[in-house]
Amino acid sequence: MSKPKFILSGGGTGGHIYPAIAIANELKSRFPEAEFLFVGASDKMEMQKVPQAGYNIEGLWIAGLQRKVTLQNMLFPLKLMSSLWKSRKIIRRFQPDVVIGTGGFASGPLLQAANSMNIPTVIQEQNSYPGITNKLLSKKANAICVAYENLERFFPKEKIVFTGNPVRQDLLEVEAKRNEGISYFNLNPNQKTLLVLGGSLGARRVNQLIAKELDFLSECGVQVFWQCGKLYFDEYQHFNERENVQVVAFIDRMDLIYATADVVISRAGASSVSELCLVGKPVIFIPSPNVAEDHQTKNAKAIVEKNGAVLLRESELDEHFETTFSKLLHDENWQKELGQNIKKLAKPNATKDIVEQIIKLIKTKP
Repeated sequence: MSKPKFILSGGGTGGHIYPAIAIANELKSRFPEAEFLFVGASDKMEMQKVPQAGYNIEGLWIAGLQRKVTLQNMLFPLKLMSSLWKSRKIIRRFQPDVVIGTGGFASGPLLQAANSMNIPTVIQEQNSYPGITNKLLSKKANAICVAYENLERFFPKEKIVFTGNPVRQDLLEVEAKRNEGISYFNLNPNQKTLLVLGGSLGARRVNQLIAKELDFLSECGVQVFWQCGKLYFDEYQHFNERENVQVVAFIDRMDLIYATADVVISRAGASSVSELCLVGKPVIFIPSPNVAEDHQTKNAKAIVEKNGAVLLRESELDEHFETTFSKLLHDENWQKELGQNIKKLAKPNATKDIVEQIIKLIKTKP
């Protein structure tokens, strides 16, 4: 086989970027001589995160549709035409064997252009409820790698492959890293640790909740490791002055912080859910209600239905957070049960299985 070439597109949030990088890394380990190009939205975080991971990226002038009438919406047709034109230009120049989309604004025009040019395409759908872009792209995609069952109502059944979501491989063995994590993050080994995850950009309502409940959490005797997101760090960093509280914008060693956590509070973005399945910790999910088709609530419900996590909606926090958290913290059997059940839903070989689908397409390429 001559040197294979891959274009990957995923962005807007870490939930779309990191799966794309995980797939690229696995492809690189199989084909060390392969060439890679990422395509993203020119003003989004992928423009920083992808080069940090060692890959080239080109940006498209694209954004999503807002829910109300805005200037952005009026510009949307123009941005879409511009992005389709530039995507075709990039594909013509780079000549990829396969184009892979993991979601986000830029993957729409890129995969649409690839489909129209008869380049094989793979969609990696992270959520239990797909967005409109992937539903439209699925008609011409060669394979659709999904993380949840029962997606036949959205995608052509014969193209669906149930792989799970790509996750960082360093999360596979977190149990053995507890002591290393405690010393790395300077935590007290004799106290229980609550890990709060707000996603790469942050979660306003989760941050407000933790700020309000710090006295209660202190009374519970837990130490709080709180990832508030880069948009909110300035607002909440003063809480670092409190004993047993650490506030960070971003966590550089997710494997070590997961190893130390006794209870996790998290949004229910697809990547976070997949990681939490892998590490098998008791979780309280607080889904964001502000995402397309409310897919975070659907992601969380898919776990809760298997008795693998606790779900609290934002509207329930004031009334139920303290009793729910206190009950979970003091019931070790419940913690163990949730941890074991969520771990059963993990798909540790997801990245390898997705790459197998991509390799099939290179082999069948005319």
